[in-house]
Amino acid sequence: MPIEIYQINTETELELPLVTEGISAGFPSPALDFVDLTIDLNRHLIKHPSATFYGRVKGHSLKDAGIDDGDLLIIDRSIEPRDGCIAVCFIDGEFTAKRIKIQNKEIWLVPENENYKPIKVKKDSDFMVWGIVTYVIKSL
Repeated sequence: MPIEIYQINTETELELPLVTEGISAGFPSPALDFVDLTIDLNRHLIKHPSATFYGRVKGHSLKDAGIDDGDLLIIDRSIEPRDGCIAVCFIDGEFTAKRIKIQNKEIWLVPENENYKPIKVKKDSDFMVWGIVTYVIKSL
């Protein structure tokens, strides 16, 4: 799954209305006359601005994790990789997003789609974990 990488711009602020009472997904709730709280998604979603990037997903290898072609990933390069996290990795000249599996001192890049095979990171692979996916922004 190739990834297009973009730098973020946190110098701007966009305060959007925030409904704090929750939005019913069952029975309708009374309409709110006005909303006076706001949220800035830069402050909410980006913890380490100088180490955070956006990445556009191209492909279907993470579809069973809810990450689809065209989704926008928020990638934090300051987070240490751990077993089970979804990461953007650089391996043998290409970027890919996969779930990291660490077992018996071996690293595997595991897709979340049965049509793709796991990738074993070999000792002679040109490999690095480029960043950890912290959020997925998707269009419905």
